Amino acid sequence: MQKKKNSRLVAAEIISQWLEDQSFPDRALAQVQHDHAFVLELVNGVVRNRLILQWLENKWLKNEPQPFFKAVLWVGLYQMLFMDNVEEYAAINETVNAAKGRPNGDGVAKMINAVLRRAQREKVGTLENLTRQPAYIRLSHPKFLMDRWTKQYGEADTLELAEWNNAPPATILRIEQSAIDAAEFIDKLREDDIEPLMHPYSDKEIFLILPRGVAVRKVPGYEEGWFTIQDPATSVSVDLLAPRPGEAVLDARAAPGGKTAMMAGRMKGRGELVAMDLHDDRLDVLKENQKRLKLDWIELAQGDARHPETSLGERKFDAILLDVPCLNTGVLKRRADARWRVDAERIASITKTQNEILDACARLLKDKGRIVYSTCSLEAEENEDLVSKWIARHPDFRLVKTSKAFPPDSGTDGAFAALLRRK
Repeated sequence: MQKKKNSRLVAAEIISQWLEDQSFPDRALAQVQHDHAFVLELVNGVVRNRLILQWLENKWLKNEPQPFFKAVLWVGLYQMLFMDNVEEYAAINETVNAAKGRPNGDGVAKMINAVLRRAQREKVGTLENLTRQPAYIRLSHPKFLMDRWTKQYGEADTLELAEWNNAPPATILRIEQSAIDAAEFIDKLREDDIEPLMHPYSDKEIFLILPRGVAVRKVPGYEEGWFTIQDPATSVSVDLLAPRPGEAVLDARAAPGGKTAMMAGRMKGRGELVAMDLHDDRLDVLKENQKRLKLDWIELAQGDARHPETSLGERKFDAILLDVPCLNTGVLKRRADARWRVDAERIASITKTQNEILDACARLLKDKGRIVYSTCSLEAEENEDLVSKWIARHPDFRLVKTSKAFPPDSGTDGAFAALLRRK
């Protein structure tokens, strides 16, 4: 029987890899078999609190550790300062053991042991000292990002947004009302001792907040396709597009398929709905959700939204949903690592890609057709500014309407959508 691996070591290895190459931690986390929830909390907690942990490291160490040992130290510090449900003895002992077995591991393990015991002794004073640090440190967001938001949204909203991003994300279900009546679904949940909370954003779609600790695959109706895991902010773009029965509609970057399913419900199974995505793994997710939700009438296509004609030929559409790649600054609660990848160079790169995709997909519209440009970003360069400049370069289009969700106000992920119509 294979020996169970030290969970702190597993978390440290994932964090170490992230520190070295900025690889997405969620891909490594998906491979974790043992103590998944615990490892998930450790990794996401360390990633989210990176600046706080760096601040502590700078205070208490003279020399910067190598990435693996830095990761082990941060795993330990996060447990000591922010995880009240972990026994301090176990946290220290198992974290120190995680450092051993590597070259120079025994010596570094003694240093980590000393730092963690100091954190144990000085926890109250350390946390009080943290409250006196600049906002970007105590809320662990890049100063670059905090300064941008302050200019755009003001100091009060910026602080509220950063606090929102640091709170644990909720799991939210959208009821597939074409598959089951909402009241009946809620009754089924209660029969299973699951008491959902209605999300206040519910309108045309009904969203429920799932209690913490409930496994999604154990929720009644998972196999039957009674619901999707979906934040209410996803409805912002679908509401603007307003797909109708009988239309030809394209979801140009469709995976994982929640918005596709929402549009399918509004089209009532009549018309053409094409869900396109580029990568095999994302198409696999689309296929899985298509099967689970019993949406066989939807057409799946593999294609690049920058060159959609390669896959779709000369087909034209009444309506196109264009959910472009973005900086993800509206979903930092769910994607804690994304906050550390925002800089001026990346903004320039991503907006270039966004313009290329919008240019390409706009060519697929019929006369008087409409396209919704959508992001999960809060940055003006990706949203209002980009759309304004694009319209100026394309006089055959007009901007009909924009819609935006600002997380602390909406209680949802952040989202922006703009409805553009060909004249």
